[in-house]
Amino acid sequence: MTQESAKRQKVSKTDEEWKQQLSPEQFQVARKAGTEPAFTGKYWKTKDAGTYACVCCGQPLFNSESKFDSGTGWPSFTHPVERESVIEDSDRTHGMIRTEVRCSSCNAHLGHVFDDGPAPTGKRYCMNSASLNLNRSGEAEKTADSSGKK
Repeated sequence: MTQESAKRQKVSKTDEEWKQQLSPEQFQVARKAGTEPAFTGKYWKTKDAGTYACVCCGQPLFNSESKFDSGTGWPSFTHPVERESVIEDSDRTHGMIRTEVRCSSCNAHLGHVFDDGPAPTGKRYCMNSASLNLNRSGEAEKTADSSGKK
């Protein structure tokens, strides 16, 4: 299966199946739209080169070249690898109106996007580390199933 066809394939599992695959924190954030506390996620200050993939299905989401230090305590990116990699939807929880970002393949909650990012896009894709796996440049492709529980 090519990377292109893997992206188009929808992944659907029960909560019990996700719980077997993910750590409790990953499940709470990615499957139940939780948020990790600022400055606590494993990728908020990472500068390693590579591709950030969905922790649930392994779909490539963001490249390290688009990552920047937003000062917010979460990994932030100017744009996804491909526009079709993510779904954006209105989020009216917690008394705010925000734009939620989800994986287009498995519908995992990733974070939110804001219009206060740097050029050239002006966007800040503020993601949860718990929803991502960094496949560092030079490493073999990792899949969500091989990431194991934390």
